[in-house]
Parts: sequence; C-alpha cells; structure tokens
Amino acid sequence: GQRVEQGLGGVLVAAVARALVSVSDKTGLAPFAAALEKHGVAILSTGGTARALRAAGIAVTDVSAHTGFPEVMGGRVKTLHPMIHGGILARRSDPDDRAALQAHGIAGIDLVAVNLYPFAETVRRGADVEACVEQIDVGGPALIRAAAKNHADVAVVVRPEDYAAVTDDMAALNGATSGALRRRLAATAFAQTAAYDAAIARWFADAAGDPLPAHFVLGGARRAVLRYGENPHQAAALYGDPLAPPGIAQARRLQGKALSYNNLADADAALALVREFARPAAAIVKHANPCGVGLGRTLAAAYGKARACDPVSAFGGVVAVNRPLDGATARAVVGIFTEVAVAPEADAEARAVLAGKPALRVLLTGPPTGLLTGPVGGGRGHAVHALSGGFLVQARDEGGTPDALETVTRRAPTARERADLLFAFAVCKHVKSNAIVYARDGATVGIGAGQASRVDASRIAAWKAAEAAQAAGEARSRAKGAVVASDAFFPFADGLRAAAEAGATAVIQPGGSKRDAEVIAAADEAGLAMVFTGRRHFRH
Repeated sequence: GQRVEQGLGGVLVAAVARALVSVSDKTGLAPFAAALEKHGVAILSTGGTARALRAAGIAVTDVSAHTGFPEVMGGRVKTLHPMIHGGILARRSDPDDRAALQAHGIAGIDLVAVNLYPFAETVRRGADVEACVEQIDVGGPALIRAAAKNHADVAVVVRPEDYAAVTDDMAALNGATSGALRRRLAATAFAQTAAYDAAIARWFADAAGDPLPAHFVLGGARRAVLRYGENPHQAAALYGDPLAPPGIAQARRLQGKALSYNNLADADAALALVREFARPAAAIVKHANPCGVGLGRTLAAAYGKARACDPVSAFGGVVAVNRPLDGATARAVVGIFTEVAVAPEADAEARAVLAGKPALRVLLTGPPTGLLTGPVGGGRGHAVHALSGGFLVQARDEGGTPDALETVTRRAPTARERADLLFAFAVCKHVKSNAIVYARDGATVGIGAGQASRVDASRIAAWKAAEAAQAAGEARSRAKGAVVASDAFFPFADGLRAAAEAGATAVIQPGGSKRDAEVIAAADEAGLAMVFTGRRHFRH
C-alpha cells in the first residue's frame, strides 16, 4: 500500500493492497472480506478464518505460505514473523524502511483485521487453568498493537461493528482509508488490548490470592451510551466487566424506556440488597438508599411489606426481587409509578401484566429459574471510588452478620427479635452511613440514611415509622415493638435512647465505642436487649 495525498480537505489516505484477516468472532466476516476482494485486496489468513473465507468463495493466502515458515507448537506460533510484522510496521514514508522491505522481500500489509481469543468467556465458563491459559492470545495483541502503532499507514479493525466504516471509506476513496478513520480505529484497538490484558492480570492476581496487586487495572467493553450522567451536563456510558458474574451491567432489558445513569445505579443497589436473602425478598430503592425491604412467604407478600415501609418514597422507585416475577407481584409493582423492576426472570403472566406499562423498564438478570442470591461480586468483587488524581480500591462489603452475636445487656433477644435483628443488620449494610434501620416481622418499618449524626438518623427512622403508620390509619407508630440496627457503634447513648423512646425493644450494633458501657447501661435502663456483632458496615 502507498500513502497518497488526495483532495477531501487534505486528508491523508492510505491505499489498501494487502490485508491480514484472522478472527475468532466470524460475525460479518464473509461480506467484509468480499468487499476487500472487490477492491483487489490480497488477503492473508490463518486456521479457521482461512477455512471460513475459502468456504465463502474468497481467495486466501495462508500466512505460512506467505512467510515460508509453518505454524508450529499447536498454532501458538504462526504470525510472529518478520514477514508479517515488518510488513505492518514499515513506515511507508521512511526511505530506510522502504529499503528494508525491498532488501528482505517483505510485502507491506495495509489492513489488519484481528480479534482475540475468548479468554474472559473461557474463565466465566469455569474452565480449568490449562484451558484458560491456552486462551491467552499472544500473536493477536502483537498484530493489533503493531498496526495501531503504525496507524499512519495501516488500518486496524478489532470489532465486526467497524467493518462497515472501513468498507465505506474504501468505497469513497477508491480502495483507500482516511487518516481520521485509522486514528479512530487505533484508539479502539489499544483500548481493547488494554482491557484484554487487564482481565488476564486480574485473573492471575485472583489465582495468586492478591486482591490488591501493585498495579490495579480495570477494563471493560462499552455496552451503552447513556443520555447523560447523574445530571444532564454530564456525559455517561455503561461498561461491562468481562470477568464479572451476571449483574446489572449484563442484565437484559425486557421492556421499557432507555435506562439512565441513576436508574442503573439504583438498580444495582437494589439487586445487591435482595441478594442478601434466601427467602423471597423485595427491595425498593430511591436515590441509592432503600426506602423499604421485605421478606415474605411469597414474593408478593415481600413486596407488600417493602412498599408499606415508606409508600410516599416508593413512588418512582426502583424495585428488585430475588425470585422470578409472578403475576401477583407484577400487579402490585405496577400499582404505583415505578421506574425500574429487576428480577432474575418473569413468568408469562407477569410479562402480560408488565406489558400494560410499556414505559416501565424491566431488567432480567438470570438465572431463569431458582434463587438469585449471593454477593454480586461473586466473592472476588472490588469497589472502586474515583478521587482527584487517582482512585480507591477495596474489597466489596460481602461479609454477612456473624452467627455468634454477643448479648451485652441483661436481657437477651427473643427468637423473633433475633431474626429481625439479623434482617435489619443485613439491610443496614446497604443504607448510606450514618444508618439506622427499624424492622419488625421481616420488614423494614423505618430507615434513617446518610446523616452526619447517628442520633439524627435514629430520629428520622423513628419519624418515618410513625408517619407511615399515621398514613395507613394505624393507631401507633410502627416503631413500637420493632428492633433497631445501626451500621456502626453508638458513640453516645442519645441515639439508643431515641430508639427506646420510639418503642424499639432490641438493638443490634457492632460495638467498640469508648462509651459502650454507657450505651449498655442505657439499654438496660430502658429494658432493651442489645447484641454486638463486632462488624461495621459503613457505606459512604
């Protein structure tokens, strides 16, 4: 191929005379190669790609025939050869490079279409170590990086979605590609090899038991461009983690309007919450905080409990459940305006009900049957928080409540109180700190979230419980007889006294304050049972 100046506003174009095509993803391969052939492009290829092209009636030269060296070591070495990389990396405008091509009989390669072995897919499939290692591509990234580095002369294509842009350019430029397209393709190529290597690095770090390696790398493929971020002036997109188990980023949208940044963030928070529980569970989230969580014998009963906690805030919320949606639950969900519903699956009756609200976004996360429980991160998840100049990384807060609760008051909790304490503490983990959760009979009845003082969180939760009862025409606050969970210790006794005044009967908290004795004494004075977990659940 030769670089030639053409009109078109002075855009530098490069003719395509020879292409190397070797892809694991055969989507759109035959039409793309046929378009290259139409422009007189000679095609080099390897293995399965060469067979697929010949089957489509396209003339192909095997790389081994081009290099004069056979594929060896079970195909591990086939394109790593000066006849290939010299043809890609030679600068067409450099006299020395042109002389080297001529002296060594190296033909220029003007287009490289390569995608990589499916490493992440193999890992997700649960393959053994040897199988995963064999899916670590070596030649592919080398070809891609070489072509992307020399994008002044060479076009590199790593996604079937970009075939049309190349063939459109060639049709408009008499078989050449524009500099603008080659630069864009190079950016895509470097991003893909970086994400590919990031997945491999994370896999090795996990295998070595090193959750916080010296170099922490992130990589993912863009799944959607969003209308905007948290606010209209912020650009945003959704990316998928190639090694992650099924979650919100991989969910299938059954129906509804396009999802926003805030929809997705709330849906993820709701999904993480319901995955805490083995029993049928429902959670309603608003602005990243739960406004109601319930457990029930049926999913519909669980949703009813969740909505009753704060029916005003539930309006316009995001709902998640940990069982396939059934008709009864779907009818309850569409009974008020709901932004998003998240479930592992939806049965035929539920789908018919949901279809009556076409604007409602419905996300199905899988599996199609059974429970949807367990940590979203699959046990190896990281939480990443951006800072100016860097980012923080930590393990996800996936630890449950310890089985051995320490009773620190004269009165131990009853069996009913203990069950509600464990439920409330699990919910508390998903509430922005400072967090206080009132619960009774497997349902939240009051939630105080994100307050700078714990006593204010306690008062807000109690006020919410009283307000919901009043709205429902109940004679007394729902905090009466409820239990209370605190995500961290009470630094003073005032927060606990606020709970006692609201009518709570038992408290669960991590403990560990210098004033624990004062708080315990206040609990004993009020007749409350209190247990310590020894585990804190701050959520900033």
